[in-house]
Amino acid sequence: MIQVVCGLIEDGHGRLLACRRPPGKHLGGLWEFPGGKVEPDESAEAALIRELREELGIETEITGALSPVEWDYGRGPIRLIPFFCRIVSGAPHPHEHDSLEWIDAGTCDRLDWAAADGPILAEWKSDVVTANRNAAS
Repeated sequence: MIQVVCGLIEDGHGRLLACRRPPGKHLGGLWEFPGGKVEPDESAEAALIRELREELGIETEITGALSPVEWDYGRGPIRLIPFFCRIVSGAPHPHEHDSLEWIDAGTCDRLDWAAADGPILAEWKSDVVTANRNAAS
């Protein structure tokens, strides 16, 4: 099973960075959380920091994690490992995507997401709703 990481990059205002895959690539036109494959002898955390540097030109730090997702797009199974992170330097610029957008729990559903990112998005939204309920109590 291929190990893949993705970053839920938080902006401090309750929003996450969504990235759209360019036409012509596998899953072209679909939105995803940025990341990529874990290299041999590389930790998932190190892979994510490297991938975000390569894909977006930013330096990040990991602040938490969500539940991994196992998925198969017909090319063999992947295990998608999601981490929360924040930008410590740089501004996101799409090197491997054709569009970037900051989304919140109210705007994320209008995007057409890659299927493996769906369970991650649902877990994040559930956590946001729970946190909002707790803050209101």
